[in-house]
Amino acid sequence: MNTLTQHVNTLAEHILDQSSDRYLVGIAGAPGSGKSTLASELARRLNAQGRKSVVVPMDGFHLDNGILETRGLRQRKGAPETFDAPGFLRLVAALKTGEEVFAPVFDRTRDLAIAGAVVVPAAARVVIVEGNYLMFDEDPWRELAKLWDLSARLDVPMPELRARLIQRWLSLNHSSAVATRRAEGNDIPNAQRVVDKALPCDFDLDGQPVR
Repeated sequence: MNTLTQHVNTLAEHILDQSSDRYLVGIAGAPGSGKSTLASELARRLNAQGRKSVVVPMDGFHLDNGILETRGLRQRKGAPETFDAPGFLRLVAALKTGEEVFAPVFDRTRDLAIAGAVVVPAAARVVIVEGNYLMFDEDPWRELAKLWDLSARLDVPMPELRARLIQRWLSLNHSSAVATRRAEGNDIPNAQRVVDKALPCDFDLDGQPVR
């Protein structure tokens, strides 16, 4: 059994035991730890077993590049202060109500957020939110911890994260030098900050590559 399947089994077993009308799952971890993949596979499993589930990514709350330029934060994109944290908190609180909610997504290729790209219908029993700062011990992010019905963190060793983050830029057609510079100049410091300021989660999952 591969690592991803083990993680999905662990979380799905716990979630399927719950009877809430709206159950919020927060999947946290450093950039490159595999949060999006895990969230997608978990939702697929839950939907297949009759529990209507939707994934909502935190990355839709990236501040626009124009705002980051104005604030001198363009080169730090992905750091906590480059997100609309209050807006994201309002979204998660809205998700708790069980009503229909619309959420933005981030288009990595175009490097911009798209408003209203995800619909969470009232019929969704489980909402899986994934992002770097869901269990993060800085204001205002730490306020999220009390909103999750279940929290999980993917833990990946820093050397593996470094390789994945460089590969992420290579996949966007950057040269090896540029990919390495972008990862080491911003992504890896952000990853270390996630690790250093991590709040305790219900589940800590080994985020090693799928075998």
